[in-house]
Order: sequence, then C-alpha cells, then structure tokens
Amino acid sequence: MDFFTLYIYQPFFNILVGLYWLVGQVLARPDMGIAVILFAVAIRIILLPFDLIGEQSDEDKFQVSQKVKQIKKEFSADPVRQKEAIRSLMRQSPKAIFSEVFTITIQVLIILILYRIFTTGLEGADMHLLYPFMPSVRQPISLIFMGKYDLSHTNSTLNLIQSLMIALGEIVHLYFAPVKPTKKDLVSLVIFLPVFSFLIFMFLPAGKKVFIITSIAFGIVLKIIKQIHYLTYEKRI
Repeated sequence: MDFFTLYIYQPFFNILVGLYWLVGQVLARPDMGIAVILFAVAIRIILLPFDLIGEQSDEDKFQVSQKVKQIKKEFSADPVRQKEAIRSLMRQSPKAIFSEVFTITIQVLIILILYRIFTTGLEGADMHLLYPFMPSVRQPISLIFMGKYDLSHTNSTLNLIQSLMIALGEIVHLYFAPVKPTKKDLVSLVIFLPVFSFLIFMFLPAGKKVFIITSIAFGIVLKIIKQIHYLTYEKRI
C-alpha cells in the first residue's frame, strides 16, 4: 500500500464512512450528502489554526506582492539582479510563503481524496480499507443526496451553486480585506474565478461540490464572526 493511501486517504475515507454510519443512526436512513457536509465541517475545524495563520499573513502577502512589483520595476533592465532580489525577499517572508504553500497543498490533497472516494472508493473498490474497529455499514453504500443528487456523478445544479458560493466567498473576503480591492481584483475573483471553476468542476463528482459548498459557507460564517468580534472589541477600546 502506497504512502498516500495508507497515511492520507485511508484515515479520511474511514472518517467519512463513520459519519455516514452516524447519520444512519440519527435519521431513518443514512445520507452520504449529509455525511459529506459533516465531513467538510470537521476538516475546516481541524484546519482552523492554519486558517487563522493564513488570515494573519494576508497583510504580509500583500506587502510581499507590492515589494515584488517594486523590484520588477527597479530591475526591469537587469533580469539576473531582479531574480536575486525576489529570491532574497522571499527568504525574508517565510510566514506568507508557508501559508500559501500549505493552503495549496491541502486543497490538492482534498481534491485527490474526494475524487477517489466518489469515483471508485465508495462504490466498493476501497471498502477493504475500512479499519477493523469501524461499525458495519450496509453495502453498497447509497450515494444519493436528498433523494435526488447522485454524488458519484457530476450535477449542473450543484455546480452552479458552488460557483455562486465561490463568488460570494470572494466578495466577503474582499469586503473585509485590510486593503481596498481594485476593479481588476473584483472582476478576476468575483466573475472569472467562479466561471472558470464552473467549467473545471463540471466534470468532477457532485460529492466534491457538496464539500466545497459547505467549506465555503463555513469560511464565510467564520469571516463574519471574526469581523463582528473585531468591531465589538474596537468599540470597547
């Protein structure tokens, strides 16, 4: 068994199946869509400390980007010195770089995990990866969410909702950003990014879309709570 399967995929696969079983104990029948929603919330809670680090480094990343622009302008006629100056700057800003790299790595891993789970894993190919102590679940596992959405296949409705949530998430992020966004930021993040995401994710299983929708909703609520807390603290001062 390879490293990815043993140490990354298998634990998350077991967590999702365990949540599916738990939903079946509460509701009349288990619903994998609800299990995915709980799974997304659990992942966001686990990654909450890193989200907070990312929030703190947003201003650092902005400052780095501004310095990079200045370096490119200053050494536009000398590409060698330009590269050296940028490398030196990056070494002086490890927090911002780490946050960006970590976030991208986690996103890629989650995409790989969910793609495998909903294309082959839950249909039986990976049921042997369940730990011996896991509760027994009836097989084959139902992949129908709310009685109408097959999580193992793509779904245009969920894909549209996902794109709208991406746009809403970016609007909230830009609204509360410490630096006022430019018109270019608004167009690229609120329009182009959701459209591009719609085109890319239309070929992926609907289970992935349910995860992303929930994750973005969690992030929006978290952002609003942080802002309310900040405003309340500011008034007290």
